[in-house]
Amino acid sequence: MNENLLITGSEPAAVQDEPESDGGKGNWRGIAAPGTTDDGSLYLAIDGWEGPLDLLLDLARRQKVDLRAISILALVDQYLDHIDRAGALQLELAADYLVMAAWLAYLKSSLLLPKEEQEEPGPEELALRLQLRLQRLGAMREAAARLMTRDRIGRDVFRRPAPEGLRTDRKTVWQCDSFALMQAYGQVKARTAPAIHMVRDRAVMTLDSALERVSAMLGVTLDWLSLEDFLPPHAEPRLRKSALASSFVAALELARLRKAELAQDAIFGPLRLRRRKDGAQASATS
Repeated sequence: MNENLLITGSEPAAVQDEPESDGGKGNWRGIAAPGTTDDGSLYLAIDGWEGPLDLLLDLARRQKVDLRAISILALVDQYLDHIDRAGALQLELAADYLVMAAWLAYLKSSLLLPKEEQEEPGPEELALRLQLRLQRLGAMREAAARLMTRDRIGRDVFRRPAPEGLRTDRKTVWQCDSFALMQAYGQVKARTAPAIHMVRDRAVMTLDSALERVSAMLGVTLDWLSLEDFLPPHAEPRLRKSALASSFVAALELARLRKAELAQDAIFGPLRLRRRKDGAQASATS
């Protein structure tokens, strides 16, 4: 920062503008008691500066004030005191002052800390960026104010409660050739044709038939036979499944009547069946 452009704390706190119309007394604009002015702005009274915060930031940007002579701690204390007094009524203004105070603290830290070899934006560039951001913020506020002044539905203008409906007249134009006509006729004919459901008899082996078949085959031999040996040799798959289930139930029934013996060497292994040797004697005795 150029020291020839610096103004120490001994100089006037505010920039001299045109004198107010106060009878020629020559008062300076911006001079007020420390704290909050009538318009709610933050007025600082610290060592090295006495005046508004936004003016301090503008002078610091133009290198018209020495930031090294200003206490950032005192600035923060007065800002917090201003927030306590203002409360939530001026939250947007307090947020702007927070940004200004943060940038002043950053600019002063840039002056106090040693410069590094890597190129970083200087205080002038940072101040210019801050000015651009403040200009954008002002533009957004103006746009928001213009939007708020426009008419709002339900407050300034009102819609019709029951708007008239528009009647729609539909005219159907059919385009069809001979092939499409015959195809449509076939589809309608297929939908209206009566459906005939035929229930076919399933090829099954009843339990009585299986019981007679297994009993007859057990009377021929005394050796162990697999359960599948009792099935019809040339049966279709559906009949073979039914015969297997019925033959298994018949084998269990014969074992219950002590006319046959069942054996299975392993889990899920083939089931073997033979006639019980004392079965004929037991039936004769009974």
